[in-house]
Parts: sequence; structure tokens; C-alpha cells
Amino acid sequence: MAKTEAQSTNRKLEIISAAIEVFAEVGYYRATTAQVAERASISQPYIFRFFATKESLLLTALEVSWSRVIESFRKVLETSSPELLETRLILEYEHIQALHLNEILLQMQAQTMRETSIQETMRSGFKEVREMVLNAFREAGIDKPEERAMLFLARGMLCNVAVALHMPELMKG
Repeated sequence: MAKTEAQSTNRKLEIISAAIEVFAEVGYYRATTAQVAERASISQPYIFRFFATKESLLLTALEVSWSRVIESFRKVLETSSPELLETRLILEYEHIQALHLNEILLQMQAQTMRETSIQETMRSGFKEVREMVLNAFREAGIDKPEERAMLFLARGMLCNVAVALHMPELMKG
């Protein structure tokens, strides 16, 4: 990769990271590309070199956040014994939450957005995670894999709410 191409890729990643932070902090609808540009220490027009619209920036940010979860879960699935699979997935998700909270908060916002493209991106992410977990539970011989996968996803959603509302007691059980 040429130096300018690498710089361009790095700039794009910086813009996405800045957008995730700004969208998570002030909300997607209230956030402006000017705020994202300021956070990324670039000019506002530079954002549009990479993203045609604020919505396309959001969609990319959501895809990045889903990719992180999916790749992290893949690594756990490759290295876990069937007995520890669910526990290690839970620990990995808690790790993602701790390190990438803004991505989780952004996903939570996106779940309530009615734009078709945003709903499709969210459905795609949830579907891939669900299928990955369900298939892993089946292969591990976990009893009632559909129910366990549903409960795993539900626990993740509850953990998201607990973190967002600063209510750790919701995660005690």
C-alpha cells in the first residue's frame, strides 16, 4: 500500500472513531459532521471525501462495531472448549463493553432508528451474531441451543442497558 493510500485509510478510521464517540455522546440526530470533524481534527469537507452523507458514516460506524463483536466471538469459538464456551463468550462481551462502550451505546441508539438502511445494518449484525452463537452451541452439544442462544443475546442486551443506565445491579443474578 502506498504511503498516501495508508494515510487515507488511517484518516478514514480516525473519522469513524470520532463519529462513534460523537454519536454516542450527543446522539446521532443531534450530532453534526462539524462536531465529528472537530473531534477528528480535520475540516468538515474532508469527511465528505470518504462519506457521502452523515447516514453513510453512521452505517460504517455500525458495521465497524458489529465486526469487532463478530471477530472477537470468532476468536473465542476457535479457542474454547465446549464446557467453557458460553462463559468465555460472556466474558468476551464484557471485555468489548469495557473497551468499546461508545460502540455499544451507538448500537443501542441504532436499534430505535426507523431508517430502513440502519435497521438493515442492525438486523444483519444481530443475525450474524445469533447464527454464530447458535451454531457454536449446537456443535458444543449444549442442551436447548436455541433457547441458550436467545438467553445469551438477551443477557447481552440487559448488560447494555445496565451499563448505559449505570445500574450494575441489573447484571447480578
